[in-house]
Amino acid sequence: MAALQVAWSQITQVPLFRLGTTPITIGWMIQVALLLLLVSLFTKGLRQLLKNIILKRLGMSEGTRGAVAILFSWSMGALGYVLVLQSMGLQLESFALVISGLGVGIGLGLKELTKNWASGLTLLGEQKLKVGDLIEFNNKLGYIQDISIRSTVIRTFRGSELIVPNSELTNRMVENWSYQDCRSRIEIPLKVVPTSDLSVVTEILLAAAFTHSQILRSPPPKVMFQGFQEGSISLELWAWVDRVDQRAGIRSALHFAIAHGLRQHQIQLAPTLPHWVAAESEPLETEAGAIVPATVPTQPLKDLLRSIGYFQSFTPLEIEFLIQLGYRRQLTTAEILYQQGDGAHEFCIVLKGAIEAIFENQRISRRLFSFTEGEFFGELPLMLNVPYPTTMRAAEPTELFLIHRDGFQLLLNNHPHLLEVISQAMGDRQDVLESYRHHLETAGLLEDSEPKSLMARLQNQLHQWVSHWSA
Repeated sequence: MAALQVAWSQITQVPLFRLGTTPITIGWMIQVALLLLLVSLFTKGLRQLLKNIILKRLGMSEGTRGAVAILFSWSMGALGYVLVLQSMGLQLESFALVISGLGVGIGLGLKELTKNWASGLTLLGEQKLKVGDLIEFNNKLGYIQDISIRSTVIRTFRGSELIVPNSELTNRMVENWSYQDCRSRIEIPLKVVPTSDLSVVTEILLAAAFTHSQILRSPPPKVMFQGFQEGSISLELWAWVDRVDQRAGIRSALHFAIAHGLRQHQIQLAPTLPHWVAAESEPLETEAGAIVPATVPTQPLKDLLRSIGYFQSFTPLEIEFLIQLGYRRQLTTAEILYQQGDGAHEFCIVLKGAIEAIFENQRISRRLFSFTEGEFFGELPLMLNVPYPTTMRAAEPTELFLIHRDGFQLLLNNHPHLLEVISQAMGDRQDVLESYRHHLETAGLLEDSEPKSLMARLQNQLHQWVSHWSA
């Protein structure tokens, strides 16, 4: 055993070569390697301690914590390496020329690696891209899973991890869907034959968008007329969604609903597909799980709107514009449009049938009033920004035309004479106004100094809306 120890000692202590004045032995190299390993482990632990504990308690963001932790730990690591080498007898100043020459060679050889490191520090410091952001890069959509000093890992919706050098992200265009919010616009192009009734096509597109629960009401869906192209009329549906990662499923559901509507109304696409259009259609189940109704209104919406007294002065072009502001909805007998306490989102016009307002509490359920063909409701909760004080229920099979809030304001701005129609209707509904007054007083939204009648306040609100859109 002693002989082995002597032999090992001789082997590890025999000088192999000299660096300056320091003899280099196997034992020396083992000690240096162990010390450098300890410094590396200390550097890694220090980086984790700074990022996840110390800097986190100071309230720094994740990107800033990562950049500061990396810079500080690297600085301490470099200092530790120098101290280890000097403590083992190496005088680094005597190798300054050699080290500088190696630095130039290494810098040229590791140019891309150095560029990625610098880009990584930029990403971590600027925080324009952060872990968890939804980005689109090189036609691939995914979430940032990790940002390291050299590369970034993106988890795509196909389930794969995309490892991208940091310099690619800093030098190329990247779409960050999470920079302010995850909203995204869905665009669905459509080409129909020139003989198509555009008001019907517009209604089909808007009905598909407005009836989808995940389509935003603000900004509202709209149909854009893109022009005439190769013997066809080109339209495009624009609809906004809250989350861009849900676009594929929502787009598919809209396609189902639009295809169903086109078949039901015998609208031909360009190029003409008579078989596809004329085929009998059953109820379609979309990917979103919604059933597209098979019943189709038989009377064109433009005819129903033109038959209403306050729209009779509208030109055909103005009727087309009106159709673009909302959508048609059908209710069965006793179907509820708004439950008592629901928020208001739309101005409602009764095309056919009747809607009754039911007041409910723990003791009674009483019908207060009803709205029949040509009458409207919903303007009061929209203007007062309060929930419905009653339940709005269909008294019989009913068709409604629903105009979203922004569309209602735009309608008043373009047709000021409707202000008088609405004011007159509000004047005829004193019992309705009193129910809203009671609701406002209960909620503490009505000041004592305001007039006992809400008419002045409501008329003022109407004119404010018109002034806002005119500005």
